[in-house]
Amino acid sequence: MTTTHRVEGGGGLALHVEETGNPQGPPILFIHGFSQCGLCWRKQTTSWLRDGHRLVVMDIRGHGRSEAPSEVYGDSALWADDIKAVIETLGLDRPVLSGWSYGGVILCDYIRHHGTEAVRGVHLVSAVTKLGKTAVPFLGQDFVNLFPGFFSDSVGKMAPALLRFLNLCVAAEPSPEDLYLALGYNTMVPPTVRKALFSRTLDNDDLLPQINVPALVTHGGADAVVLAPMAEHNARLLPRATVAIHAGIGHCPFWEDSERFNRDLAYFVAGIT
Repeated sequence: MTTTHRVEGGGGLALHVEETGNPQGPPILFIHGFSQCGLCWRKQTTSWLRDGHRLVVMDIRGHGRSEAPSEVYGDSALWADDIKAVIETLGLDRPVLSGWSYGGVILCDYIRHHGTEAVRGVHLVSAVTKLGKTAVPFLGQDFVNLFPGFFSDSVGKMAPALLRFLNLCVAAEPSPEDLYLALGYNTMVPPTVRKALFSRTLDNDDLLPQINVPALVTHGGADAVVLAPMAEHNARLLPRATVAIHAGIGHCPFWEDSERFNRDLAYFVAGIT
């Protein structure tokens, strides 16, 4: 059974949140990446993870069924307050925060403003923790080349860029069903929102060494979007990091290698409860 929530996030913005699984189990809050939505976590929310865990997925601001105004994306405190609002509104008891790709930035926003007292662990999934010039060396060039299309108002330019992006996200060719579902929810995100997300400049190298809870760093060894050296960099800075590299897997280990991903995540959560 899935329960849907409408949560008032930072600045009063309405966030779409869903939960499933065992209400008595340790909670995991999944934070998706750039231009995605909570549906990307289907291989977690429909898996055996439900038996022992409370699984919560959110559509980040500007994405999916959350509100998407034009100018509420540059303030780190608003992103942090979104996560805080989900934790408090749903009464999550020290969740593990699992942030994929841009979700790693949002996870860091939360910890920078609210600390780690309300979380039991962090999970960086093919995650970036920098934005701007310092992030560029950690991003695949084929991905960076798509930015003009991501930000274009022309469907003729935007749709091919998003389609190429989705193919870059996986090492193996996706099924037509998976590809076009993902293209649908990627296309729902306004170009102004995508541009605003990458208009931020930040670097969390000062923050990562202060994260005093256990951390799991999961990354695809063949990631062409956020390169594997980003995982190595983050793991070096995190005081209590465990690293799981999925050889031959792209930007979506939770999708392409979901059985190992789910097993590693469950083992990580069990070790800190």
